[in-house]
Amino acid sequence: MSLADTVAHLSPERWDTAGRLLLRKALAEFAHERLITPEEDGDGYVVHSDDKLTAYRFSAVRRGLDHWEIDADSITRHRDGSELPLAALDFFIELRGALGLSDEILPVYLEEISSTLSGTCYKLTKPQIPAAELARSDFQAIETGMTEGHPCFVANNGRLGFGVHEYLSYAPETASPVRLVWLAAHRSRAAFTAGTGIAYESFLREELGEGTLERFRAVLAGQGLDWDDYVLIPVHPWQWWNKLSVTFAAEVARRHLVCLGEGDDEYLAQQSIRTFFNTSAPHKHYVKTALSVLNMGFMRGLSAAYMEATPAINDWLVQLIENDDVLKATGLSVIRERAAVGYRHLEYERATDRYSPYRKMLAALWRESPVPSLGEGESPATMASLLHVDHEGASVAGALIERSGLTPTEWLRRYLRAYYVPLLHSFYAYDLVYMPHGENVILVLADGAVRRAVYKDIAEEIAVMDPDAVLPPEVRRIRVDVPEDQKLLSVFTDVFDCFFRFLAANLAAEGVLTEDGFWGTVAEVTRAYQEENPALADRFRQYDLFAPEFALSCLNRLQLRNNRQMVDLSDPSGALQLVGTLKNPLAAF
Repeated sequence: MSLADTVAHLSPERWDTAGRLLLRKALAEFAHERLITPEEDGDGYVVHSDDKLTAYRFSAVRRGLDHWEIDADSITRHRDGSELPLAALDFFIELRGALGLSDEILPVYLEEISSTLSGTCYKLTKPQIPAAELARSDFQAIETGMTEGHPCFVANNGRLGFGVHEYLSYAPETASPVRLVWLAAHRSRAAFTAGTGIAYESFLREELGEGTLERFRAVLAGQGLDWDDYVLIPVHPWQWWNKLSVTFAAEVARRHLVCLGEGDDEYLAQQSIRTFFNTSAPHKHYVKTALSVLNMGFMRGLSAAYMEATPAINDWLVQLIENDDVLKATGLSVIRERAAVGYRHLEYERATDRYSPYRKMLAALWRESPVPSLGEGESPATMASLLHVDHEGASVAGALIERSGLTPTEWLRRYLRAYYVPLLHSFYAYDLVYMPHGENVILVLADGAVRRAVYKDIAEEIAVMDPDAVLPPEVRRIRVDVPEDQKLLSVFTDVFDCFFRFLAANLAAEGVLTEDGFWGTVAEVTRAYQEENPALADRFRQYDLFAPEFALSCLNRLQLRNNRQMVDLSDPSGALQLVGTLKNPLAAF
């Protein structure tokens, strides 16, 4: 590929299209988060720049939960009575005051926007796959076919650190096969931990195969090093070339780290960028790697300290689910993070605090694949796909409903029982919450209908909000202190506002199901769950899902304020940006 070929996707036409789509999202989500206040302007709306000299005009439909459904083609930009071309980067500069972008954050945010736009341009070069076809595709075709990323965040594909060549090699939408780099890490600085019943040697043999292990053993033996003194760590190729080979040069020189070469299996990057699905052997584990790339409010490293307790936290959750009749009846499962390995660079640890990205450069975990658990006629799909809308405006959710032959309401009911009821029961019975966004849930489908849900990304994302919960010592780090009035935001924000808001709007826009029909079904499933669990009645009253309103928690505001560390994961409520309230769509029912 020539130098010019690497940027062939960046054409004027595609850049204009990408910019228009991003401005639609920016106007919609910033209005939703009350960073901007569109004013009525004839048949449409207008938003003014900080200096009031530039105006953005557009038409929109206002939906439930203060959702702005904006017609991208209607957006125009005006100054001094004349129309100007749309320019996405200019928009953020013209409204930097309203958006609260500091001098320090603004250029980095513009870089993230540029990267997001560049990614959209690449996606625009791919064949346009109709939603109906994507809905019938296999697991990884769906995963790599997603175009939007996180539905709320405007700068959602920053990936700062990737050059264009690395973007083409490692971004999920490019669907490029990847081989992981393997390092031997000295046991004086590295630790491997695993769930119940997993032994290091046999686990590695199953993952890598005897031939690869022999090859790696020979590398160590050739340098006079003892295999038993080391543990193996899989590494993202980008991390090896750009970070470890330089930043950890002392460790390599002293043979605390030894590069063994690439593994034989090929992987595909998932929507989360640093997690890989094994395409050579789909029944084998996913591998999640540390990646020192800035994306959507965080450096995407992995903490060596966090890795030690990861398998134990997963085993604890699986036990809880297996012992709970309500959760078992929904069909819920989790794909466990079965083993983890972390490397501690002692000098960087002495020089930094626990938040530092220098402590999160070398760790990995192995997560179960959902493939071995599939039954006859079952196929998996990322839940993020439900929100995917094709070039004709058709959604994958709508296509699945049509394919299932069920009424939209019955399809939705089955989906809610599989995905939403386990969230409710975990909250009300155990004060246990997840991060249940589209990328963290796999739906198991049969003929287009949702049969069950699989939750993932467990150890870093779950939390127990009960200060008195009895937890095993190695699981206690998931206990968090959350103010009483914010606890139910785990449902109101993460599920209603950040997922159902978009799903309801898409189905309504397509004419598949009205918003009242959608929220009425959510209310009906909620009531049915409550009636089936009378022992939790006091909790249902204390945390009322039918309350008239709930606090609006704003995600973009977090990123606009600090795009390097949006939230302290050990104090998730401490950073929340709460701005006014939203009318609860369940209150009417």
